[in-house]
Amino acid sequence: MSKTKNSSVHFLVALVAAHLSFAATAARAEDGVLRVGIITDMSGQYADGNGPGSVIAAQMAAEEIGGTVAGRKIEIISADHQNKPDVATGIVRNWIDTKGVDVIAEGVNSAVALAIQTVTRERKKLFLISGSGSSDLTGKQCSPTSVQWTYDTYASSNATAKAVVARGGTPWFFLTADYAFGQALERDASKAVTTAGGKVLGAVRHPFDTADFSSFLLQAQSSGAKILALANAGSDFRNAVSQADEFNIRAGMQLVALQVTLTDVPALGLAHAHDLLFTDSFYWDRTPETRAFAQEFFKRHGAMPTAYQAGVNSALRHYFKAVAATNSTDSEAVIAQMRKTPVNDFFAQNGVVREDGRMVHDMYLMRIKKPEESKSKWDLYEYLATVPGDQAFRPLDEGGCPYIAKAH
Repeated sequence: MSKTKNSSVHFLVALVAAHLSFAATAARAEDGVLRVGIITDMSGQYADGNGPGSVIAAQMAAEEIGGTVAGRKIEIISADHQNKPDVATGIVRNWIDTKGVDVIAEGVNSAVALAIQTVTRERKKLFLISGSGSSDLTGKQCSPTSVQWTYDTYASSNATAKAVVARGGTPWFFLTADYAFGQALERDASKAVTTAGGKVLGAVRHPFDTADFSSFLLQAQSSGAKILALANAGSDFRNAVSQADEFNIRAGMQLVALQVTLTDVPALGLAHAHDLLFTDSFYWDRTPETRAFAQEFFKRHGAMPTAYQAGVNSALRHYFKAVAATNSTDSEAVIAQMRKTPVNDFFAQNGVVREDGRMVHDMYLMRIKKPEESKSKWDLYEYLATVPGDQAFRPLDEGGCPYIAKAH
């Protein structure tokens, strides 16, 4: 066969395959089902704070709206991305191209979320981010079809850093997880510290999923800093705190947590975790509305919801309402409706979905209780103060979101 004929055959095969794929996707789009894909860490260090609990939170959101929206039955599917960006993008491409998934949610692990966001931006599908914190998701790598719902590194570090510096807490040294989330947390917190009049003496970065923190803690101890800021999460956070006590770090340094997950605290124990200050977007025992959601969640999961799990539920509630209001699953129509409708539920009051994808809402300064202050397993936090959303989150014009810059 000649090269020309061979090329023609390959072209026709590709054309037929593309047509069949489009026809299959179109058929699924008309099958009366709205598909939600929850992609999360089901088996790694974030599984307790996200994982199966995030799937339960999504199922609760679907049930709360009656299981159908805009004439479509809601179907929740889920997958474990194993904290690997290539695994995550493969799953999401398959979901969109062959499964007819309409919206992706969760995405814990910032490196994973940034990779997923690239795919959903290309495919023009909605991505409702809850467990991933890098502020780059709404900054230089923003997407017109994503919403970062629950928190970000800017908000988590901003209020905490200001509060600690205001109490005389300086200079700082960072113990940082060496991937997108930790790097963004250190960057955003460092800026907040210096803006508040504090000093940063340095940082040491550790690999993801580190077991032995001894060398990193010794570097921090010898830095001369008074504040040791933990820019990590999950088992990395828990190991760092417990080993800091083994090295008697608190004798000369105050530990500051820049990100805490509710499930970390019982696993770590209040004897180690007590008195850490941090900022969070949700606590189950803060209001009657948060308690009502939490009690129903607890019946199904056997644990109180983390902020990330609550965020999945809240984001999908808002999404379903927008689908109902527009009678459409078209990403552009739905996200436009989400932006113009305030978020009012157990998670946020008068929350706003901004053009850069940031859902702006109040954040809360918390302290982890001492063992003698806690009355039950999940009685863990003391609420200290509310940080208004417009003070907690990065201003729109400082994020560097490229499509916002073009629009303005």
